[in-house]
Amino acid sequence: MTVPHPASPSLADQIEDLLPQTQCTKCGYSGCRPYAEAIAAGSADINQCPPGGAQGIVRLAGLLGKKVIPLNPVNGLERPRSVAYIDESLCIGCTLCIQACPVDAIVGAAKQMHTVVTSLCTGCDLCVAPCPVDCIVMYPVSGDATGWDAWSQMDADEARARHDFRTQRLRREAQANDARLAAKAVAKMQEVTQEVPVTPDEQAEKERKRAIIAAAMERARAKAAASAATQTEPPAPNTPKKDA
Repeated sequence: MTVPHPASPSLADQIEDLLPQTQCTKCGYSGCRPYAEAIAAGSADINQCPPGGAQGIVRLAGLLGKKVIPLNPVNGLERPRSVAYIDESLCIGCTLCIQACPVDAIVGAAKQMHTVVTSLCTGCDLCVAPCPVDCIVMYPVSGDATGWDAWSQMDADEARARHDFRTQRLRREAQANDARLAAKAVAKMQEVTQEVPVTPDEQAEKERKRAIIAAAMERARAKAAASAATQTEPPAPNTPKKDA
């Protein structure tokens, strides 16, 4: 289950609750939450979500008191729900599809065969383009049903929970990696500082090393500060991608 919103959910929270949580980015934003925030801010319209389809637009229009409008074809078409399938005989184990999946629906390891857990796949198709050997195809699984007729609120809640868990995991991994690199830089700086140069050339080399390490530490500090800032600022929209 997804983590419930606070007692007084914001408008963005209410909008997000009405989105299908496929995280496909077809709306032009990096996920359902950024799209919800953009709608709440008035910088995005309610007709940019192909997975939600016509019924999704009706849901959003009802919440916001807006007129129901057609799905914007720039963002794609309303289609039957699909799931990804990997031709395991062609897979080279590059892990690019695993990195692209927003809900951790693909399992595998580097240089090992990958496979899709179809019950977890949201049909976002973000894994297709990165595959260097074109071994991933999308298969329709909902017959003629499209939009919310091919999806359920339970599906959306579970997809959002997996997406949120993945986001938190990646953040923790990045923070742990940054901490390891920072500790390594500090240790290296201490090592260089303790060097006792004898000649002018050795002194110059010591200063060169110190400057390189100091610059690396400053870049790491700036990166950490930028990362903290992006967690509190609304993300900029992506260029809307057309449905294939």
